Amino acid sequence: MSYLMTRVKCCSPVNQMHKVTGTLFKAHVLKNILGINEQQFKISRTSSQLSSEKANSYNYVIVGAGSAGCVLANRLTEDPLSTVLLLEAGPKDTLLGSKRLMWKIHMPAALTYNLCDEKYNWYYHTTSQKHMDNRIMYWPRGRVWGGSSSLNAMVYIRGHAEDYNRWSREGAIGWDYEHCLPYFKKAQTHELGPDQYRGGNGPLYVSRGKTNHPLHHAFLEATQQAGYPFTDDMNGYQQEGFGWMDMTIHQGQRWSTASAYLHPAISRPNLSVAVKTLVTKILFQGTKSIGVEYVKNGQRKKAFASKEVILSGGAINSPQLLMLSGIGNADDLKKLGIPVVCHLPGVGQNLQDHLEVYVQQKCIKPITLYNAQKPVNMVRIGLEWLWKFTGEGATAHLESGGFIRSEPGVPHPDIQFHFLPSQVIDHGRVASTMEAYQVHVGPMRSRSVGWLKLKSTDPNDHPIIEPNYLSTERDIWEFRQCVKLTREIFAQKAFEKFCGPEIQPGNHVQSDKEIDAFIRQKADSAYHPSCTCKMGQLSDSTAVVDPQTKVIGVENLRVVDASIMPSVVSGNLNAPTIMIAEKAADIIKGLPSLQEKNVPIYKPKTLETQR
Repeated sequence: MSYLMTRVKCCSPVNQMHKVTGTLFKAHVLKNILGINEQQFKISRTSSQLSSEKANSYNYVIVGAGSAGCVLANRLTEDPLSTVLLLEAGPKDTLLGSKRLMWKIHMPAALTYNLCDEKYNWYYHTTSQKHMDNRIMYWPRGRVWGGSSSLNAMVYIRGHAEDYNRWSREGAIGWDYEHCLPYFKKAQTHELGPDQYRGGNGPLYVSRGKTNHPLHHAFLEATQQAGYPFTDDMNGYQQEGFGWMDMTIHQGQRWSTASAYLHPAISRPNLSVAVKTLVTKILFQGTKSIGVEYVKNGQRKKAFASKEVILSGGAINSPQLLMLSGIGNADDLKKLGIPVVCHLPGVGQNLQDHLEVYVQQKCIKPITLYNAQKPVNMVRIGLEWLWKFTGEGATAHLESGGFIRSEPGVPHPDIQFHFLPSQVIDHGRVASTMEAYQVHVGPMRSRSVGWLKLKSTDPNDHPIIEPNYLSTERDIWEFRQCVKLTREIFAQKAFEKFCGPEIQPGNHVQSDKEIDAFIRQKADSAYHPSCTCKMGQLSDSTAVVDPQTKVIGVENLRVVDASIMPSVVSGNLNAPTIMIAEKAADIIKGLPSLQEKNVPIYKPKTLETQR
């Protein structure tokens, strides 16, 4: 009976209800506990992500520590409340903090070393050029602190005032000469002191050659004998004529934008710099840029920008990164499976460059740089430079040059000369073979325009580069003029005591047809790619950035480098690129543009004659 009662008691409906209720209560409590833990986990994970993003978040992320990026990094961190992350694909330009240990960069005379290998150099190549005997052209570009200003020949040339007035007419409102000149001056400290055209208080030191080489003097004397004027400052009142070159060399050392702008700012707590960091993509929320994705040491990471992402990778890397990120011609992007953020067909188009050719003459006196290139002398020159930054290692030797008009009617110079008391073969990748001197000569405003496109979605793949050289009859004619006018200068009395046989093109090349063939075989890039993210008005379907340097059609994204030039300037590109970055820094800070009105500029008395 008691056994039955116990059984009945255990199985009674009341007890059964208590059991079920208890189980339900426990389940409810457990669910709440688990729910809270799950919620806490989600909050914790989100909080961790936010704190990670905050730790890797800056006001500005600048892609590329080159000629423009170093300027921006310095100027934007002048405000201690502005935080900047500067990302560079290449290494630092110093070793253990020493420039001497990186002499291949900082010794001016050693410049060809870095043109010959890939260590600090993107080492680009074009497609085969159908108007140049199907040659594939070599394009060195800097991949190191300072960018191409750490690889170039250190020639400081601004271009002509009318280049900037043309920019304004082409849609870059506010980029005319009177708005650009003050930024050239702001950047510069010229060793000859400030004047109406030169700066005297900027970080970029500019100097004149010190070698006093007799062949430079002969060249300048010959140009005057040929009827051209001498100009005491081709970056000042009068570009037209021949004179002494300005160079970005300071106290015997290359003065790149890394030396001028980055090193002085590197200790600022609001500037972070990463090297050997390849940016692979711009990050977007809709059409708003919020940061970048990059690869460092094989790991994929992200950095966020609360204000803006600024591309300063140059005329190849900036359009490449835009396209990889979904900004470009929608049809091209879709073919590669890249999601389109903004259809901007001008990205990678409008590619412009300067071609040049070397006209070389044998020298009958042993005074060229030929002996300096012999191993024992190179050691002596190198040791002197390492000891006290003086001697033949302290210059790039391109100390004289000039600008002329190709024919009557041309309003301002369209041909540029660099004179060198030496012989260069294949970009300096082949040693000189004899006592010789040469001019690098080429047209400044060619009509040929090219493009670049992605080869694949892999950021490590170089883009397809199609400069479309010599695709117009006018360009071919201008190069003929370059050869004929150079020969006329070399034939002057000033060169009589030095002049041996012509090496290149050679006396057998005389007719227009023969000169044209020589140009196709021997002309090469002057390393001035530009204009692939051109600045213009919103109404211009080929424009990529507006005159504020903002990428059209998206938010919080700018491009600041040589790619935003609407058209190539009449001269070397490093000084104009630095000016662009100086001016853009003021725009980004919200400052009114500097302006200098009515600065006089030389005009020929008549355009009826060529000189």
